[in-house]
Amino acid sequence: MKRTQTTTLSMAPGRRAFLKGAGATATFLAAKALLPAGAHAAGSGPEVAGARLGYIALTDSAPLIIAKEKGFFAKYEVPDVAIEKQASWGATRDNMALGGGAGGIDGGHILRPKVHLYSSGAVMQNGQKLPMYTLLNLNEDCQGISVAQEYAETGVKLDSGALKEAFARKKASGKDVTAAMTFPGGTHDLWIRYWLAAGGIDPDKDLNLIVVPPPQMVANMKVGNMDCFCVGEPWNEQLVNQKIGFTAATTGEIWFRHPEKVLGMRADWVDKHPKATLAILMAVMEAQQWCEKQENKQEMAEIIGRRQWYNVPVKDIVGRIKGDINYGNGRTVAGSDLRMKFWGEKGETSYPWKSLDTWFMIENIRWGKFPASVDVKAMVDATNRSDLWLAAAKGLGLADLPAGDSRGVEKFFDGKTFDPENPSAYLDSLAIKAVS
Repeated sequence: MKRTQTTTLSMAPGRRAFLKGAGATATFLAAKALLPAGAHAAGSGPEVAGARLGYIALTDSAPLIIAKEKGFFAKYEVPDVAIEKQASWGATRDNMALGGGAGGIDGGHILRPKVHLYSSGAVMQNGQKLPMYTLLNLNEDCQGISVAQEYAETGVKLDSGALKEAFARKKASGKDVTAAMTFPGGTHDLWIRYWLAAGGIDPDKDLNLIVVPPPQMVANMKVGNMDCFCVGEPWNEQLVNQKIGFTAATTGEIWFRHPEKVLGMRADWVDKHPKATLAILMAVMEAQQWCEKQENKQEMAEIIGRRQWYNVPVKDIVGRIKGDINYGNGRTVAGSDLRMKFWGEKGETSYPWKSLDTWFMIENIRWGKFPASVDVKAMVDATNRSDLWLAAAKGLGLADLPAGDSRGVEKFFDGKTFDPENPSAYLDSLAIKAVS
């Protein structure tokens, strides 16, 4: 991408030494995987027994919860990993800034672009940079864009243009048109912006775009605080089950097999605890494999729906994770490939492709969250730790691993394509955007 000025993140102090030792650590873990559970040479285990990881009550945090509930953290000798509920993505950011040692968190389930937004200081207090690493991709697909029941007659589905006239009439009557997402520059912000803009609705000019925490979406729609929203599950399914609104489209229909949440951790914690980091990675990766299996979906819904985790009825969770979608507007599908994916066939869902980070950076440039001059490659290279994913995968004894850092050209529902080798062409092809 052509740029006249670059903004480059500095490499965290311990990273070079960490990279040097990553191969040895991977060899240790690979050998350890052949031993009985818990058996290892004295002093060869993780540096600490745990970490504090945050999560929001969204289905894509399931691998962290399953890793705890099924004993995978204990299996890899980090039994004291704490999985701590966060009230909102704003609270997650503030607790991440504190760090686990100061009563906050060391990492956790976060929106993928947050790694870039934190590391650059773009959303941090006083612009203070918080170096972060993306360790793995937690899931693909299965977010939703839902619309208030009053718009059912528009027939709006994947084409948001069906709402354009209705929104214009509402504004002309002196009323506000409001869309909600979960965090500026986060995945849900980018999905609803893409969907609206593809239908000719400018998300910055034609309506108000507000922030609402995921667990509060349904209640706010019920009292009429928004006309549409984008959020992860189980909140779209709950909205439909309560007959408050309907799902116009799932995000997998906008971009099939799109990345969503990640396991992100503070760079200083990872650099200080390389063996513990790989142990956490291995536990979560094994949990992702468990979550991927169709025969485990019912049990997964029962576990994460418990009061101490989401406090949500199983019926509001289980349908969409199986690919059974009731849109709430007369459309239903069973066994859809739009289900939430946690692992894929060979770990390709979990692998943190750098090309996907590049798309998120470019899309946030599109909407003004980053300046056009930002050095995208420097940001991605400084934050994406695909090398650690590969080390953990080898420790698990996995073969036929992803090669390279690019998933190739991505295709979207409106005919647009994103070539990570030529991101400026994608940006130039978009009619509605904040950047000139």
